[in-house]
Amino acid sequence: MPTFDITSTFDKQEVTNAVDQMNRELVNRYDFRGTNTTALLSENNITIKSSTEERMNAADQVLKEKFAKRNVSIKFLSNFEDEKTPSESKRSYFLESGINKEIAKEIVKELKNNFKKVQSSIQDGSVRVSGKKRDELQEVIAHLKSKDFNIHLNYGNFRD
Repeated sequence: MPTFDITSTFDKQEVTNAVDQMNRELVNRYDFRGTNTTALLSENNITIKSSTEERMNAADQVLKEKFAKRNVSIKFLSNFEDEKTPSESKRSYFLESGINKEIAKEIVKELKNNFKKVQSSIQDGSVRVSGKKRDELQEVIAHLKSKDFNIHLNYGNFRD
């Protein structure tokens, strides 16, 4: 019976490359000179620091452009926290991988409502979908791509 997994993961190397490219661009751009604007990547956090809020927002835009160029979804940047002090503005992004229970339940409910011949189950940060025909599973993938669950979904581990 054909199956595939729905996950939400990012490529750590691509994220590292995007942050590195961003830092190189910030050093070279004239509008960022003297603002001490930098981006730091640690485990699953990206922190953007700048002396002004305006430059921090501009650096945030540069980061999103670098993510887009490297084919990393900017939906991974949705969880953020801002901090302001008189001398510095800081934004921290928390990069999460895996599908949380609520979104997994939404996906399973969506599949049960629209596809009667397909089974789905929640498995520790992913959803496994199985069906009798490969074409049905391809229809499921196309249907889920048209929906927005506010996270990036990967479709992999396709087996016959």
